[in-house]
Amino acid sequence: MPNDIVTVEPDSSLKTWGWISYILHLVVAVGAVLPGTQASIALLLIALVIDLVKRDDAAGSWQASHFSWRIRSVLWAGLAYILTSWLWLLLLLPGWIAWALISLWFLYRIVKGMVRMNAGRSMEPSNVL
Repeated sequence: MPNDIVTVEPDSSLKTWGWISYILHLVVAVGAVLPGTQASIALLLIALVIDLVKRDDAAGSWQASHFSWRIRSVLWAGLAYILTSWLWLLLLLPGWIAWALISLWFLYRIVKGMVRMNAGRSMEPSNVL
């Protein structure tokens, strides 16, 4: 029947890749929040590459929103870090406060995404923060 709607489940490996990416992001986010536990930026770049490569494979599925969510999280956090880097020149405290807030925001986004993915829910467009 040509007019039947067929629901196609995404490849289960996409969820595995999504979890790998979320865990890498989580390690970096926790490392950014806890003093003395800075994770390598290489982990973040690996996670970002995974998301960029696998995003097209997830197109049309609920998982696509998670790939976009993680990519946007990294790009916005990176932009925020760059825009507030001048605060470090003023004194240590303003820069530290700004970067701590950005890091907490990034950690919040990663945990929120992990919870929603675990529940099999997409990241709605209204959840842009």
